[in-house]
Amino acid sequence: MPRIIKNNQILDDHWQLLPTDASLQDALDCPAPIVPLALWQAHGPQLSNQRPLGIWLDSHELVEDITTDLTAFALIALNFPVFTDGRNFSNARLLRERYGYTGEIRAVGDVLRDQLLPMKRCGFDAFALRSDRDPQDALLALSELSVHYQAAWDTPLPLFRRRAIAV
Repeated sequence: MPRIIKNNQILDDHWQLLPTDASLQDALDCPAPIVPLALWQAHGPQLSNQRPLGIWLDSHELVEDITTDLTAFALIALNFPVFTDGRNFSNARLLRERYGYTGEIRAVGDVLRDQLLPMKRCGFDAFALRSDRDPQDALLALSELSVHYQAAWDTPLPLFRRRAIAV
């Protein structure tokens, strides 16, 4: 069974990320599917009864396309086709801050150790690493820095504001 990092732990992954060419039947036959956006757009009413249900967005797809349906998803996976494509950092932050999504936001695709802490600070709480990466080593990346200067999803105030409040 594949393993993921979720909430600072390494866990078995019971979800199945369906490919872009998956059919409605593939999703209905799967106990915990993560469906591509196109499948959701084509068959949303049939899939909305599927529990649990996740959706995944590629980096060129817009979060705004699913904002009216956020309550249907227990998980939103954001794909990083290559590690240099950072568009889904913004999508995670939008999901958390603008749209108030409280479910799991998972990074999938070309996810590397050095990206985990910035991803977490944008709102990701689960990470499916590349298969050639060690999850135990990657988990360390989430605790290497103890102080963050900038404001982010997990720390809404920058350090100078936090210090001013403490005085």
